[in-house]
Amino acid sequence: MSNLPVDDELRTILQACLAVPRWVDEVAGGAPFDSAATLLEAARQAATPLARAEIDEAMAEHPRIGDKPTGKSTAANFSRAEQKSVDAADADLAAELADGNRVYEERFDRVFLIRAAGRSRREILTELHRRLLLDDDTEAAIVGSELRDIALLRLGVLVSQWQDVPGALSPETSPAAQPVTPEQQQEDPR
Repeated sequence: MSNLPVDDELRTILQACLAVPRWVDEVAGGAPFDSAATLLEAARQAATPLARAEIDEAMAEHPRIGDKPTGKSTAANFSRAEQKSVDAADADLAAELADGNRVYEERFDRVFLIRAAGRSRREILTELHRRLLLDDDTEAAIVGSELRDIALLRLGVLVSQWQDVPGALSPETSPAAQPVTPEQQQEDPR
């Protein structure tokens, strides 16, 4: 038997992972879960894909890549940890990233979002430049996928606190560590 959270505690955890009320309601509505894997799969399915309005809604919770997240919320703490990288102190790279963010925001009218955990700033900047060349619909689908992956990664970390075996889940074993192909993204259109 699992010690996974339920009810309000689960909703609070889900909200910190992905600020989309429909997703929170859908995942929490499946509780209680018999395992972390079951919870994570329910979360993945509920977020595949996210509607365009849900993407916009969730983006309000994400700071600009390269900016220091403010506040003491669980989501802000996650953002701080996720944006740590070996090249974070590189001033030239920070300036390039700030310029790339500005161009992206002018092009797509939202902040650039990518799962930063495990990526260097150089990798993030390369991906930003690649995605600037995409059309708006393709980019929105990628943002939705990134939001889902971030949510699953965060949920995996939080849920591991309730497991009978400490460390049973980690960012490396979370379903978010397994990229979703464009074909999988379109399997469950909403």
